[in-house]
Amino acid sequence: MATETVAKPRTSARVHVQKFGTFLSGMIMPNIGAFIAWGIITALFIEKGWLPVPQLGGFGETDGKPNIGLVGPMITYLLPLLIGYTGGKMVYDVRGGVVGAIGTMGVIVGAGIPMFIGAMIMGPLGGWTMKKIDSIWDGKIRPGFEMLVNNFSAGIWGALLALLGFYGISPLVTAFSTAAGNFVQFLVHNGLLPLTSIFIEPAKVLFLNNAINHGVLTPLGVQQSLEQGKSILFLLEANPGPGLGLLLAYTFFGRGAAKASAPGAAIIQFLGGIHEIYFPYVLMRPLLILGTIAGGMTGIATLAVTNSGLVAPAAPGSIFAVLAQTSRDSYFGVILSVVLAAAVSFLVSSVILKTTKHSDEADLGDATARMEEMKGKKSSVSSHLTGAGAGTAAGAAAGRGGVGVLAGPVRNIVFACDAGMGSSAMGASVLRNKIKAAGFPDVKVTNASIANLSDTYDVVVTHQDLTERAKPVTSSAMHYSVDNFMNSPRYDEIVDLVRESNTEGAAATEGPDAGAGTPGGASASGPATAAAAGAGTTHGAHAADAPVDAAPAAGASANGSADILARESVILTGTATTRDAAIDEAGRLLLARGAVDEGYIAAMHEREESVSTYMGSFLAIPHGTNAAKDHIRKSAVSVIRYPEGIDWNGKQVKFVVGVAGINNEHLHILSSIAKVFTNKEQVARLEAATSQDEILDLFGKVNA
Repeated sequence: MATETVAKPRTSARVHVQKFGTFLSGMIMPNIGAFIAWGIITALFIEKGWLPVPQLGGFGETDGKPNIGLVGPMITYLLPLLIGYTGGKMVYDVRGGVVGAIGTMGVIVGAGIPMFIGAMIMGPLGGWTMKKIDSIWDGKIRPGFEMLVNNFSAGIWGALLALLGFYGISPLVTAFSTAAGNFVQFLVHNGLLPLTSIFIEPAKVLFLNNAINHGVLTPLGVQQSLEQGKSILFLLEANPGPGLGLLLAYTFFGRGAAKASAPGAAIIQFLGGIHEIYFPYVLMRPLLILGTIAGGMTGIATLAVTNSGLVAPAAPGSIFAVLAQTSRDSYFGVILSVVLAAAVSFLVSSVILKTTKHSDEADLGDATARMEEMKGKKSSVSSHLTGAGAGTAAGAAAGRGGVGVLAGPVRNIVFACDAGMGSSAMGASVLRNKIKAAGFPDVKVTNASIANLSDTYDVVVTHQDLTERAKPVTSSAMHYSVDNFMNSPRYDEIVDLVRESNTEGAAATEGPDAGAGTPGGASASGPATAAAAGAGTTHGAHAADAPVDAAPAAGASANGSADILARESVILTGTATTRDAAIDEAGRLLLARGAVDEGYIAAMHEREESVSTYMGSFLAIPHGTNAAKDHIRKSAVSVIRYPEGIDWNGKQVKFVVGVAGINNEHLHILSSIAKVFTNKEQVARLEAATSQDEILDLFGKVNA
């Protein structure tokens, strides 16, 4: 029998450039504050600044010695080191950042000029290579020698990278910077620089500008600013004039939703600096790109004629940021370039709008959805254009968990809660098994604390009381609130979404790789479960992303489950008759094991008052708050059965599982418990068990 296979969607060159540009932007944007600080110091204190100060501006002499000042050291050392550290940290957290910064120092000293391109090479290279080196002896270091090995390996490899940067990378980057600078000067001297708008303006709409702006223009602009006190390059992409002119044209000559939303969009774009808000208007009528190109060329030509520029990058591209970074002698030229760029863009766009067919109201929503597909995630300003939310999924998801735009297959799902391990770990295990059974074993299902969430997930599952906390940091994701972590009907919806996006949906889009895009076309909602809220024990966030089906953590014994769930911690008939008494009873078993102190039991009650830990299927898993991790001595689980049931906030509970966890040690038994309680036959066996050994056997063998 022939086996039908589904080809994976090919990733377009545009997407690769987008991802590359996004990575470069990720190194630059977190450090924009440092660029602004350097720009302010430069504008104020250099010899041609507003308030020249030799000791700060780095000119003249004091006591017969040349003044070093702040301007030179900041641009030569501080900013490249920040970029190198950020690039390394993006690849391999703080350890990668430190090694990346060490390697960057080699490039800086070797070149003797601002080394932003070198920093953008050495930072990620340092993080990536350190990660590969650590993987060689991962899990092989004898206890007690971890710090020694980690510190010396980072130091030795960092020293070698610094030498590589000094002797190998710096000459190459210096040659590239010189060649690129000469090319820019050629364009300027021959009046050709305005032609760059032919590439820059379409690149902005396609979200390809980051690679150009942060990879070339910003580094060259900073070097030019250091030498000349200003640079025209900072305004090639950031000028708000072309976008303003286009939106004003829509304000006067547009129709429907486009006309109604254009004035507000113009304010956001011009004052707030969020240029992407005008991209859907261009996508509605691609011919309008000629308006922004004409405006951009006009603005650049004006800057060139008036010899005007900025002292540092303007980010975001707001008129306020532009004026704040304008060189002292360039205010007339910069303001004139913005005004003329807006005027020309307005005139050309108006002619196009008046002489071509108008779009109807629905086109703006479609264009916004296409814009978000190209971006690879939901736009933070799209709701202004389409009302409640952008994209075709807006109507379907109205009033529910959240809105996402399908920009690629669903590959990354997270269960989020306060601490990131208890009920969320069990829920993740249940959903993972369902997705594997549906034939998608490569879809990653993890659990994490809300504090550790980032906007990299396709689907986020939370308790309804926590959804609003999760949304701001995961705005691109589809949000699901479930009413039962054991057998929620929402799981079937998520499985359907995974199936759809990884077959028809995946083939229809060329969005970024898994994790960058967001699912769409399905709604997310539902009554929320109390379980997700609590989700989590109080071991802290450092292990928040560990998969719950993984083997017990290193260092646990071969029978790790037995270590965590011991026979003396299993009670066949509990004595409590109320919720609070049951929490006390479960907590006392943990205390008797030496796993927690008295403060942890109080924290279990505190968590229950915040959000219920009822899981569904007659199960509750009380545990402490995230702040109570200091009260945990070791990982342990207690199990108490209440044959007659207990009223748990209006739900009947027959099994109470107390949890205290450190690192990943308790995940194996939680996964076992989750699998048991999703199987009615297994739950019936638990209810009928006559000895602790039967319960231990059931939990211990279910993962075999």
